[in-house]
Amino acid sequence: MNYFELFQIPVQLKVDTAPLSKKFFELSRKVHPDYFVNEGSVSQAEALEKSAMLNKAFKTFQSADETIKYVLQLKDLLEEEEKYGLPPVFLMEVLEINEQLMDADNHSPEEQINLQLTIDNLQSEIYAPVKEIVEYYNEDTITEKELLQVKEYYYKKKYLDRIRRQLAGMA
Repeated sequence: MNYFELFQIPVQLKVDTAPLSKKFFELSRKVHPDYFVNEGSVSQAEALEKSAMLNKAFKTFQSADETIKYVLQLKDLLEEEEKYGLPPVFLMEVLEINEQLMDADNHSPEEQINLQLTIDNLQSEIYAPVKEIVEYYNEDTITEKELLQVKEYYYKKKYLDRIRRQLAGMA
């Protein structure tokens, strides 16, 4: 059983988290290990396993990036700790941002804001080609080629998120 089956929702790259909380609490009441203390050890172990899976699924769905990662893993298109080769053009853009970031200690707050805007613009640029795929994902019509585009976006975004954390640490 995967996380989507557990929550009885279709596979999607962007999960609406608003109704998810209600479903999470409803499922928690059914599978929480405390309700199985008088059951046998097999039932207790199953409840513990389901509860752990439920918690992990809920946490995954709270993060857009983790949801994308999970779907790509479900489709066997992403492996844990995979070394993914990004396009040289993107890597050059990131290198330029990193060089600006190294000099950011000496920059004024305005220059740090400009660096943040540069990162935001690049984020928008890399999301544009996959926006419709992510937001309107349909398991019946999605192609592997489209999912591979999402995978590239996922890895590019990880790079940008790392830079964002460095920049935030300077503030």
